[in-house]
Amino acid sequence: MYTPTRALLLASAITSLTLAGCGSDDDDAKVATVDLRVMETTDIHANVMDYSYYGDKTDPKVGLVRTATLVNQARAELAHTGNSVLVDNGDLIQGSPMGDWRANVGITAGEIHPVYKVMNQMGYDVANYGNHEFNYGLEFLAESVNDATFPYISANIFADDGDSNPDNDQPYFDPYHLVTKTVTDRDGDSHELTVGFIGFVPPQIMQWDKANLEGRVIAKDIRAMAERYVPEMRANGADLVIAIPHSGISTLAYDPANKAENSSWYLADVEGIDAILFGHSHLVFPSSSFSDTNGVDLERGTIKGVPAVMPGYWGSHLGIIDLTLAYNTDDDQWSVRTSDVEARPIFADNTPQVEPDANLMAQVVVDHQATIDFMNQAIGESTDDIYSFLAVVKDDPSIQIVSDAQKAYVEAAIQGDVNLDGLPVLSAAAPFKACDRDGVCADEGSFTVVPQGELKVKNAADLYLYPNTLMAVKVNGAELQQWLECSASQFFQIDTGSSERQELVNFSGFPTYNFDVIDGVSYQIDVTQPPRYDRDCQVINDGAQRVLGLNYQGSPVTADQQFLIATNNYRANSGVFPGTGADHIVINSPDTNRDVLANYIRANSPVTPTADGNWSFAPITSATDLEIVFRVPNTQRAQGFVASKAPEAVFLEVNDANEAVYELNLQQP
Repeated sequence: MYTPTRALLLASAITSLTLAGCGSDDDDAKVATVDLRVMETTDIHANVMDYSYYGDKTDPKVGLVRTATLVNQARAELAHTGNSVLVDNGDLIQGSPMGDWRANVGITAGEIHPVYKVMNQMGYDVANYGNHEFNYGLEFLAESVNDATFPYISANIFADDGDSNPDNDQPYFDPYHLVTKTVTDRDGDSHELTVGFIGFVPPQIMQWDKANLEGRVIAKDIRAMAERYVPEMRANGADLVIAIPHSGISTLAYDPANKAENSSWYLADVEGIDAILFGHSHLVFPSSSFSDTNGVDLERGTIKGVPAVMPGYWGSHLGIIDLTLAYNTDDDQWSVRTSDVEARPIFADNTPQVEPDANLMAQVVVDHQATIDFMNQAIGESTDDIYSFLAVVKDDPSIQIVSDAQKAYVEAAIQGDVNLDGLPVLSAAAPFKACDRDGVCADEGSFTVVPQGELKVKNAADLYLYPNTLMAVKVNGAELQQWLECSASQFFQIDTGSSERQELVNFSGFPTYNFDVIDGVSYQIDVTQPPRYDRDCQVINDGAQRVLGLNYQGSPVTADQQFLIATNNYRANSGVFPGTGADHIVINSPDTNRDVLANYIRANSPVTPTADGNWSFAPITSATDLEIVFRVPNTQRAQGFVASKAPEAVFLEVNDANEAVYELNLQQP
């Protein structure tokens, strides 16, 4: 049974407990206290093993086999009751070489995806779909998920019935799942608790994976679907409702028409949701990343009073919410009394916190070796190192080689096309690996590291992390300028009057995968100016301009000048960056950008990756001695690369995070 006002339930529970004296459970109080541990994994991205297939070595900072040890420990801590649930929040089957291998060879009936070989042993209660579940198509997804021994949910994906009547739309997946658990209270008595789980995915899957989803499914607003289904869950017997949005946090004013990608903050306003297990952003909540977020209490781990957790990515953390539930045995009502929230790490203070689960590792030993063999296939040779340590500081070879491959592909594709042949071809590529999402630059694994010599499939995967497909869009000069303005939001605004140390790169506030370098034109970025756009290309400083001197072949780009830009399906379909969206797409290739890159290397081996220096920072004029800094790992390789490729950078120190800190002098002499 459920009464809808959380505050009234809490008050009732507290009153009953007070009458019982010191919160003890007895017949007079008619209130039982039940402790329930709620655990979450998210954004595993097929990182089943604690292994770097790029470096061919164990990596104790990642891997579901290590997170599983945390799960075992967390359950063992509840030996007196055993009351727990475990959920996964998606982005599971894509994102690591093991996921790439499995998708490359395909999956047929009778084969079990390696993620489920492990997860089926871990005792999950339910799982939610993430946006990357759809990267390989609905058929691959269905054949993968059908071997999971736990149910899947998603409340905002519906079958596309082809009409314009939203009232008759049918859910494509089960929108929610109810599970009845026998739980033990603090006095050792048993009770039946029905927990309802409801899941959500970013509606933007319809742009990101348009080729796989258009005409088959539609996606609706997250909060609107929560408001629709949570009352139904309560009516069907849910005593507790746990939301599992594969969605981060946005604090912009809620508008259902926007179908916000990041809606977890909005879900805290939905009556009847008792806890939020979220993901997608590859961040940890609670943490300092959210210190300036309205409505967030980091000490309590709540969003607008609702307990919430987000446990990083690649198995880096286990999310734990410990709920103290009050159960009124007289009228069969449950309420949340208190909560404690923790994102428990597998690696901290430069030390592994747990060992991998050996039994689970044994489940995927064949898949692991097959992945190693797949990744070590030779594709060519490089005459120089290709590292991304400087990819957001100056034009960089790790981006250049991707751009060169994309540009060559599109130039070949338009030959003889009466509508496109002859148009200037540009190429947009971004550093997918340049520090981590929290802005920590201490680990070389957070960067692309491709040493000179033989190049293998694993190196192409290191250079191009995602299974995107190549697309090209047609833009005008004005759209090109604004595309670059959005990319230029990667950087903090430099205060020319401050002598204090100033960070250059806004890693945690602007993901580096949105820092598109567009090759084929030249330009400068003036970081003394405010950014025009936020991370979602929404205008925050109208009229601001950072991109200066935009030129094509030595002449200024005009507003109506036409260009083709080689990019990927994620960018082209999004409609987020100026110049993107369905009306701009002119080439929709079946080839992945990674395959385009690998084939380019094969055709041009040995390759000599050299940045052409088409972009730079505009020199800063200031009477104040500025100290503008960036950070790289404190390793010989990283520091040697900086010394070789950026001799103008001055080493300052090694900080407490084991990062090498450099000053970049942007002032005019």
